[in-house]
Parts: sequence; C-alpha cells; structure tokens
Amino acid sequence: MERKFKIDFITGSSKKFEEVKGVLKDVELTQIVIDLPEIQEVDAHKIIKAKMKEAYTRKGEGAFMIEDTSLYMDAIPGLPGPLVKWFLETIGVKGLAEVAFKLGNTRAKAKTIIGYATGSEKIHFFEGEVVGSIVEPRVDTGFGWDLIFIPEGYTKTFAEMTQEEKNTISMRGKAAQKLAEFLEQRS
Repeated sequence: MERKFKIDFITGSSKKFEEVKGVLKDVELTQIVIDLPEIQEVDAHKIIKAKMKEAYTRKGEGAFMIEDTSLYMDAIPGLPGPLVKWFLETIGVKGLAEVAFKLGNTRAKAKTIIGYATGSEKIHFFEGEVVGSIVEPRVDTGFGWDLIFIPEGYTKTFAEMTQEEKNTISMRGKAAQKLAEFLEQRS
C-alpha cells in the first residue's frame, strides 16, 4: 500500500504508539497527545466514542484513531476490563497477579479496540484479542500488565518478548492489522 493515509493517533502512550506504528508501516501515523477525559465505563466502545467526540471538538477535522486495551481476568468476570489502568494505579501489577492466585484462576483475556474515524459521526471499530494466563512478574521492566500476561501457547510474558514478537501475536497488533486491511481496501 502506498502512503495514502495520514492518521493522527491520539494517545499519551509512546509505547502504544510505537506498537501500532510497527504494524501500520504504510500509514503516515502521527502521535497526538491530547488529554481527553475518559468516562468510567465497562464498555470500551462507549469509552472510545466519547473520546472520539471530544477529539473532534478540540482538534477539528482529520482522520483520528483512539485505542483502548482491556484485561479481563476469569477470576473476576468483566474486570478489570477497561478499568485496568485504575487497578494498576491502586494495587499494581503484582496485586493483579495476587488476585488471580488467591481466587485460584489465572486465565485471562487481553482485548484491544481501535476506533478509527474521518469524521465524528462514523467510527469504525477494529478488535484484537489474545487468551492467556496471569503469572508472577519475571522481569522488572515492561509496559503495564505485560509483566504478568503470557499468551496461550507461549512461554514468555509480553514483557519478555521483542517488539516484533509481541506485534505478531498481541491484541493491539491484531487490531492494528485489521485497520491496515480496512485501509488497504479503501486505497
């Protein structure tokens, strides 16, 4: 695909930006840092819609993407979900792992939803999902809960993988790939 698409990725996370940029190689992707309010909601689609509406109010025209990544632990159905950021701020990554161990269920699902729009009214959603399990942190550095999540069929946590390894199997990589395919069809 030729670089026909220019998209502003609204995120304060340089890690998320680099991951998506690694997948959307044929898109002119720019990171825009706008502190958008995040409604407290368990439905990530509603969170993205609210953020997208606010982005168009503040920034005006253009093609935007907003992403939301959730972690769903089988031990606490529906949670932390899109509220994972607040769980990490309160109990931390080790605390999340302890919850799974104490409740006797380490199964989890990671899900990314990317919202893409060229106008505030029509948002296209692209979803990626990975099933895995929660483990004790094995390394000291990593992005969010990557320290404790092992995708099914693998022996490394996301934090132990290279960026390229993670992008080929991660929920964010899968969602970004679906967006890339959507854009390819439009070129």
